Amino acid sequence: MSTVSELVATRPDDPGFDIVRAAVIELHVADLVASERFYSELLGMIVTTRTEDAVFLRGWEEPVHHSLVLRQAGVTAAASLGFRVRSETDLDRIVALAEAKGLASRWLDAGSDPGIGRRLKLWDPFGYPLEFFHQIDVVETQHQRFDLHRGAPLLRFDHLNIHCADMNDAFAWWLALGFACTEYISTDDPQDEKLIGAWLTRKPSVHDLALTAGTGPRLHHFAYWVADPTGVLRACDQLAGGCHADVIERGPGRHGVSNAFFVYLRDPDGHRIELYSCDYYTGDPGHVPLRWSVRDSRCRSFWGTKAPDSWFEESSLVLGPDGQPTPTHRGEVDERQQRSEVMA
Repeated sequence: MSTVSELVATRPDDPGFDIVRAAVIELHVADLVASERFYSELLGMIVTTRTEDAVFLRGWEEPVHHSLVLRQAGVTAAASLGFRVRSETDLDRIVALAEAKGLASRWLDAGSDPGIGRRLKLWDPFGYPLEFFHQIDVVETQHQRFDLHRGAPLLRFDHLNIHCADMNDAFAWWLALGFACTEYISTDDPQDEKLIGAWLTRKPSVHDLALTAGTGPRLHHFAYWVADPTGVLRACDQLAGGCHADVIERGPGRHGVSNAFFVYLRDPDGHRIELYSCDYYTGDPGHVPLRWSVRDSRCRSFWGTKAPDSWFEESSLVLGPDGQPTPTHRGEVDERQQRSEVMA
């Protein structure tokens, strides 16, 4: 049995704390006005509140204060990848894990940002800035305010995708945090099988976090759930109608992995957002991870145009404990070299 097969067959650990889902992303941006316009006017997200240097936004279905933070900064990067936990006690258990592994961590006090309670920020063994929280203010959902909806509309935060140089080790780390694998892509050599992508979940959907082989640590994209494919198409029409079709990087199309109907967009700083719909339920016990061969042209695009090189090569840098971009290193495998034509 190959190392990849052993990893995928491993049951997720019970780490002693309960991560509910991926929940918040914080982006550092060069021009806060331009970034707010992209997300609130072009994509139609709700602005919950503003501070002197930040804007806090949410989707139309979300009953929480925010799921996206845009912060004015001198360096554009992903500042934190946020996960909600079941209870305040879970935060204390996670910090104990960080201390036992010698990971850099710090507490962010309740009130340091509007609408959210105390947060634990830590940098995992690969340099990704993770943030964990429990308490967040409840707001009135706008799910059925159809008279007000703008954009697709974007309904709720769905997942994160990170570019990883150390795929097997990263996969094992997230299993140890209680995440389960739903689908994965790997090479076909049984003597030297390599993991190309992995979809990991806490909520009963295809993923809260995806790992993509490549130069890392970097954020490949974050995604918001859209109700149906027509919403994805509507967003594209609205962008093009407003003379902003140039922000569409890839799609629309349908992934083989996850079955998702998608489009990928780039914001004014190059951060990548996916509008995402149509994945499936994974909450039954005994879910068996679905393997895709990297040579199967349907795995990344069940149908759709070939992904541009930017989709493989460009991702957002992440910030280290010093507030500067974390140095990256190349992964051992380039997905595009694994077959003659990549419909990825």
